[in-house]
Amino acid sequence: MTAAALAVTEAADGHTVLALSGRLDADTIPEVWRQALQVVRGSGGKSVVVDAAGIDYCDGAGIALLVDLLRQPRQTPIAVENLKPAFADLLRQFDPQVLAHDQDPEQPRRPAIEELGHNAAIMLRDMRTQVEFLGHSTSALFSAIRHPSTIRWRDVGVVCERAGADALPIVALISFLLGLILAFQSAIPMRKFGAEIFVADLIGLAMVRELGALMTAILLAGRSGAAFAAEIGTMRVNQEIDALTTMGLDPVRFLVTTRVIAAVLMTPLLTLFAVLVGLLGGALTMRSFGIPFITFLHEVESIVTFQDFMAGWVKSFVFALLIAGIGCLRGLQTGAGASAVGDAATRAVVSGLVLIVIVDGVFAVLYFILNI
Repeated sequence: MTAAALAVTEAADGHTVLALSGRLDADTIPEVWRQALQVVRGSGGKSVVVDAAGIDYCDGAGIALLVDLLRQPRQTPIAVENLKPAFADLLRQFDPQVLAHDQDPEQPRRPAIEELGHNAAIMLRDMRTQVEFLGHSTSALFSAIRHPSTIRWRDVGVVCERAGADALPIVALISFLLGLILAFQSAIPMRKFGAEIFVADLIGLAMVRELGALMTAILLAGRSGAAFAAEIGTMRVNQEIDALTTMGLDPVRFLVTTRVIAAVLMTPLLTLFAVLVGLLGGALTMRSFGIPFITFLHEVESIVTFQDFMAGWVKSFVFALLIAGIGCLRGLQTGAGASAVGDAATRAVVSGLVLIVIVDGVFAVLYFILNI
């Protein structure tokens, strides 16, 4: 079989004949394609006929050439003649008239007020979906606690290792630097009044009541929440979630519950670890200002009460439920396409961070009302 070739002739009745011959594949047709388009576009109002009798081989690239010629805008449509039956069957799968139009046109933009209302409605529906899913996850969690034999404890252990033990280094680093920087920034202005010792009170209350739980939750939202969304999102793309549903298994109880349990177990422990490391960072900073470790610890012990500790620690359980629940929800909402899993992970992190900040504000108002 020879390479693709194009011969242009003028018929007796005045129409132009494009005689294609040889092998039409991706390697042989680029030059032929360019020449054929030049002839068609330069033929003016003349009729054009494509003579395909000499085509020995035609694959998808060859069919694309014929379709491209057929869809050129002309007063008289192009005709393809003498095409072998096998190649004609391939060509009949495509409608040149349909391909001549944009199959995915850009939607017209709405007026600004309508666009604002549309986005607000989408946000409210998404918030409702998040609350419903968190309720479903909490119900599944309590059901699993009442029936421990239904929990896949081996999977819980694996998730605990990935979300808990593997997160210790980054939690330690961030908490240590947070305590160190907070103490340093506070001690400099306090030293003007000879009140460096009260920096220990600031570090103790801030880490125990607020920053320990909040920074741990933020780190886990970016680390574990995204991982949960990516794992379940990949299962969704691979239709593994559909397979579970077909087998009569609830994806929430089968996949989400284990991750929620692991998050609820690990997040409070990581919060406690973050508080201790943050206090250590603050103590090291205060040591450079001449305050011994034992003095720093006595000052923290005198200001921080058990009520303060519980006020911060209780948050970690709620944050854990939010991180695991939102991460799994975004994974279950994963759509089709190459970027779907990445989009799910991104949405999990953003939604988790927003909810963590909102819930933390709710806790602050609640503690103020209750005088805690």
